[in-house]
Amino acid sequence: MTHRTLIFMTTALAALTAAAETKTYPAPPEAPLNRTFKVEVRGEGELWKAVDVYNVKVDEVKESGHKVKDSSMAYFDFDGNVEVRVISSIPVNGTAVRPMSYGITPGVSGDTLTFSLDRPRLLSVEVNGDRFNNLQLFANPMETDAPKDIRKFTVNKKNVYFGPGYHRIDTLRVESGSEVYVAGGAYIDGHIEIEGADNVRLHGRGMIYPERKIGIYVKRSRNVEIEGVFTTQCAVGGSDSVSIDNVKVMSYYGWGDGFNVFASNNVSYRNVFARTSDDCTTVYATRKGFIGGCRNIRMEGSVLWADVAHPFMIGIHGSAAELGIDAPADTIQDVEYRDIDVLDMKERQIDYQGVFAIVAGDNNYVRDITFSDIRVEDFRQGKLFDIRVVFNRKYNAAPGSLIEDITFDDIEYNGTHSELSMIIGYDESRKVSGIHFNDLKINGRKYWDRMPGKPGWYKTGDMCRIFIGEHVEDVTFTVSDESDD
Repeated sequence: MTHRTLIFMTTALAALTAAAETKTYPAPPEAPLNRTFKVEVRGEGELWKAVDVYNVKVDEVKESGHKVKDSSMAYFDFDGNVEVRVISSIPVNGTAVRPMSYGITPGVSGDTLTFSLDRPRLLSVEVNGDRFNNLQLFANPMETDAPKDIRKFTVNKKNVYFGPGYHRIDTLRVESGSEVYVAGGAYIDGHIEIEGADNVRLHGRGMIYPERKIGIYVKRSRNVEIEGVFTTQCAVGGSDSVSIDNVKVMSYYGWGDGFNVFASNNVSYRNVFARTSDDCTTVYATRKGFIGGCRNIRMEGSVLWADVAHPFMIGIHGSAAELGIDAPADTIQDVEYRDIDVLDMKERQIDYQGVFAIVAGDNNYVRDITFSDIRVEDFRQGKLFDIRVVFNRKYNAAPGSLIEDITFDDIEYNGTHSELSMIIGYDESRKVSGIHFNDLKINGRKYWDRMPGKPGWYKTGDMCRIFIGEHVEDVTFTVSDESDD
């Protein structure tokens, strides 16, 4: 055997071993667990490994009432290909693994579901159509930068290490130049606040799960990275250059928004998951003591689930309500959402419906917003689009100023529960202008201005149930290929 052959065989064996790697994290004894599902995973050539399943809470709305319900959450890391086995304590009559766009159809034998993954996924595993007593399953990539030597966390008092186990804290206030690591298997009953700090990193695989409270709050800070953890809410206010990657949030209490942005610039989200008891993701201007507009906000590769209110919400809060109607108007601009799955929404109040809600109030200018490659599954109640300049007296001291240059590219909705969508301006000086739909597909049919079967005197919105009202101009519907219907 030649030296070169030996090197090749060793490299190939290392690659095969890496492709089979999985990592699980035992839950601390104090953590609440849920016994509805048993979860196991294995890589190629591995034995089955148990994955502990936590009890988490979600909010079910029936009519105007709210009911807190128990749900399940589990997580593990892997590289290469992994097989997942989910054993239900409930007799199985039907199954779904969502998002549906992933194309995962589990094999079912009795009460056991099995399926394979070849990349990280943010999943909901559902039995018998139950969206509440379900399993949120987070298949993470392997950690590449977990601390190898925790002594630096004791030498540098700014750094904080939460090892596996249960940690009860009130509030951890993070200083500039700090690293906070939350290991897999760590369960923090408390709140982490990054305020007035620069160059901070918060990462790991563990949980930050306080009772009825925002888990992570970034305030008036710069150059902050948050990666990998699970929490209740993750809010950003008055900050610049914040990166949030593979963070999962779930809330169940009133006003439990997921990923808020208040008066901040250069905020990015990648591969995040939000199941929330209010809006999943928001972009607001002046609000909660944070002053100014927003610019350069990005979200991609993510999964959103609004048990209440909106998956996307932009624009309703601004300077007029907090600083007075004569305060300078705020501008929200350069916002992009791309490659996102929306799993559900439930909202009966007409003012607060909308998968895609751009509702400008408080003298706000909202412009240059793009949604592309968004897949919306059949939600329980609400409307698809809500684009309005409004004076909502509950929250606003003045109407919004303008909504313009909004692009919806490759939006697909499959379902039967969407109510009438709306595009409405406020008056001739406070308009909606430049709303462009390209490749809008609803239940398999594309809608565009010259689509077959549309009478010449119809608006295209009439065909796809979008009311285009007063003080609105330049609304277009196009397709990339008119032969593709």
